[in-house]
Amino acid sequence: MLPVQIDALYRNGLSAVAISVASMALAAWAIASIVQRTTGSIAGGAAAAALLLLNPDVLYLQSTPMTEPVLFGTTFLAVASIERWLDTNPRASARAPGWALTAACLSRYEAWPITIAALALGFAVLLRRNWSAGEAAGAIGRLAAWPALTAAAFVINSKITVGSWFVDSGFFVPDNPALGHPLAAWHQVWDGLVRLTGTALPWIALAAAIVVVVTFARSRDRSSLVLVLALAACAALPWAAYYRGHPVRLRYDVPLVAAAAAIAGAGIGLLPRRLRGAAAPLVVALAVWQANPLDPNAPVVAESRRDALNTIGRRAVTEYLVSHRDGELIMMSMGSLAHYMHDLSFEDFNLRDFLHEGDGDIWKYALGHPHPFAGWIAVEEKAEGGDALYWRGRHDAKFFDGFQRVAEGGGVALYRRVRTR
Repeated sequence: MLPVQIDALYRNGLSAVAISVASMALAAWAIASIVQRTTGSIAGGAAAAALLLLNPDVLYLQSTPMTEPVLFGTTFLAVASIERWLDTNPRASARAPGWALTAACLSRYEAWPITIAALALGFAVLLRRNWSAGEAAGAIGRLAAWPALTAAAFVINSKITVGSWFVDSGFFVPDNPALGHPLAAWHQVWDGLVRLTGTALPWIALAAAIVVVVTFARSRDRSSLVLVLALAACAALPWAAYYRGHPVRLRYDVPLVAAAAAIAGAGIGLLPRRLRGAAAPLVVALAVWQANPLDPNAPVVAESRRDALNTIGRRAVTEYLVSHRDGELIMMSMGSLAHYMHDLSFEDFNLRDFLHEGDGDIWKYALGHPHPFAGWIAVEEKAEGGDALYWRGRHDAKFFDGFQRVAEGGGVALYRRVRTR
């Protein structure tokens, strides 16, 4: 938030890209250190980092101002910090892993199930090391207080700013055939992972996960390595979204790619010493062969271009707005058209020129009757089945009363308030 107070950094995204690159470096270091510290295998740690950084879709996201790299950096750091805390002195302060979990929970929602899984697995590790259930619960409870307070602050802030404790609907049309079908939703998550990595890495990671669980059962000293499995809990978010009918988005599977890389590296680190040196480059080579790191048509790269034609189509809307600009507020959903707001900044429109969800109660009142609040309404009619304003108009015949449709293009319709004498 701080760098983009400088408008130039917001418009070109350079500060956010720098944060993305640094976050990926942090993630690679964290997972390599976990594997090397718990297994003693440099090859396993190097393989985990390489599998993470050589995936074309991960590489693409780490070069963009997106939030996934921050998720990878903070969650991998959190798992590494918890593992170190468990292996050194769990009775000591949990400040370091606590801050890491706090940062993770503020990055993306995928961190929330990862946090829950990491706490549960941390509890299991302490039980495996002959702690009593009460002692283990006390230690993990001190750690859990950090993400719990973070979540509480998050939902309170959500209630203050948008009027809802937690926004989990209203931003997509449930048209996924997996709606209400948990197994179909899981198949979509798995198929997405295979499309992003090829067939080898998911199955290697699954086999490695079994090895990690067996090691947990056999060795108290290495039992903390089981924490890497918490990273796979990120799959809960796309699964839940698809189960509720959200359209499939391959980008939602990228955190699972990172988890598969980490788990596969852990499995390599647990192999007999004589096999590690051969297994690490073999697995990395197989992953690179199936998913070329420099593929310009990698799935997420291609998916990110799906709006390119709409950008061209929206020129008609932009030209009308520019030529008829009158200083009146433009009502536009940031949840669906934030990218278009950004594009309009090149025509000297500023954020204060728009009425959007961040305006709190004014937005809520305008949703009921926009005429007194905005001179323009821009509506996304196609992407995700239409935005909140589109569906408001579909369900309220009077929503556009006093407005005239004046331009359209690229899935966006522009309405202008009718002037009365």
